[in-house]
Amino acid sequence: MKFRAWHRGTREADYMIGGYFDAHHAGWDEAAMLWFEALIDEDDVDVMAWALGTAPAPERFHGPMLEALQRIDYVRI
Repeated sequence: MKFRAWHRGTREADYMIGGYFDAHHAGWDEAAMLWFEALIDEDDVDVMAWALGTAPAPERFHGPMLEALQRIDYVRI
């Protein structure tokens, strides 16, 4: 999952999705890992729009993990 999180195709998506993974994965249970695997199967442009709040995320992604993604406090530039 770490490789897929950090190799998205654009630097912006790498920082957002990879940074999220690095900051949070240590505390994930199996359900959280499944949530993240489903997230990284989505298009980067969609994930980034959900994180930035410029597009609504599908209901299946709603919850505390999406809220943590939307804080974007894990991106170190």
